[in-house]
Amino acid sequence: MSAPFAPIEKIKIIENIPLNKPTNYWEDSWKRLCRNKVAMTGLFILVFLILFAVFGPMFSSYTYYETHLQYKNLSPCKAHFFGTDELGRSIFVRICWGARISLFIGISAALIDMTLGVLYGGFAALWGGKIEEVLMRIADVLSSLPNLLIVILLTVIIDQGVLTIILAMTITGWINMARITRGQILSLKEQEFVAAAISLGVGKTRLLLRHLIPNCFGSIITTVTLTIPYAIFTEAFLSFLGLGVQAPVASWGTMASDGLPALSFYPWRLIFPAFFISITMLAFNLLGDGLRDAFDPRLRK
Repeated sequence: MSAPFAPIEKIKIIENIPLNKPTNYWEDSWKRLCRNKVAMTGLFILVFLILFAVFGPMFSSYTYYETHLQYKNLSPCKAHFFGTDELGRSIFVRICWGARISLFIGISAALIDMTLGVLYGGFAALWGGKIEEVLMRIADVLSSLPNLLIVILLTVIIDQGVLTIILAMTITGWINMARITRGQILSLKEQEFVAAAISLGVGKTRLLLRHLIPNCFGSIITTVTLTIPYAIFTEAFLSFLGLGVQAPVASWGTMASDGLPALSFYPWRLIFPAFFISITMLAFNLLGDGLRDAFDPRLRK
């Protein structure tokens, strides 16, 4: 009669089994962003625009303010890739310098909005009560002020230029960031880690800066990415109306304004700056949508 159980003579050890390495929130978000082809397309376009703005003028022997009346209104050619304007200036070089100004204004305004909005909204949400009520009502009053009116008033008081545009956009531009940060922190205040930090004696300022705001980085970064194209369009719109940067400084808005009267005869003077404004806004919006999906915890697998 055979025994009901037989000893195992060999135990096969399976080696080299691939194990899933645990990833944190940022690594998982980056992987999901890389899988989003539309968002990566926007990122590649932005990288190209930055390289174009920095190194583009090196491929031309002309400057953005140098005039050559004998070459005025030339169509795109080997010497002038994007043609010339009414003063014989290279549109290619001016597009490169316009990219520097537009990106600088857009990124600077977005970073200032982020700093003011995060601190303002975080302070209001953390302290709560009457302080929160007063702060948010102030934000509501400021949000009712039209940006164009603010810009016109500032240009009367201050000289027109890049700093005036940035100042005008940031006076009310931080309010959306403040509201988003406030909503995020109000939900985070109910979490257990906040109660644990308070029980350990963490002060409100340290709690806000070290625990609450870092947990809002996903929403903050996404909002900043979507704020930059709005700031770039605002700069182009104001420059188009003559309220932005002034000649001879090159800006996509001023170039579009100068090229509009010549659209019937020299269309490249308007097409190129309009194309770069459009492609830049599209790239930031594609990247912003991808970041919003990548940082959404509900989409984690």
